Amino acid sequence: MYACAKFVSTPSLVRAGSRALYRPLAAAGGSDARRAECASLLEPQQQVAVRAFQTSAVSRDIDTAAKFIGAGAATVGVAGSGAGIGTVFGSLIIGYARNPSLKQQLFSYAILGFALSEAMGLFCLMVAFLILFAM
Repeated sequence: MYACAKFVSTPSLVRAGSRALYRPLAAAGGSDARRAECASLLEPQQQVAVRAFQTSAVSRDIDTAAKFIGAGAATVGVAGSGAGIGTVFGSLIIGYARNPSLKQQLFSYAILGFALSEAMGLFCLMVAFLILFAM
């Protein structure tokens, strides 16, 4: 139940967003000031509450925390990129030790693997920065 719900007759007053309409009955307390406030809403002259979009400090803190958590989750891929680069060059050393005559071909494949692994890490880092600064 809301304090002035039984007095409101037009939908425009409900959409106006007055604080008196949104207070619970327990908070309203039935005081004369509260009744006067409800009565002033029902005057023939419709009062329209014009307020800019506002967010509370708690909402902003939650949004900021969500940004940091999302950016941290996005940067996990950078660790995967480091592991991939280590695997590529470790495999290069093992391949070169087994067959030294394929040094040039193995090295070109290793550079290709390095580039692809590094690109994935940079994409993860880019997504993290997008989460932090673009949203």
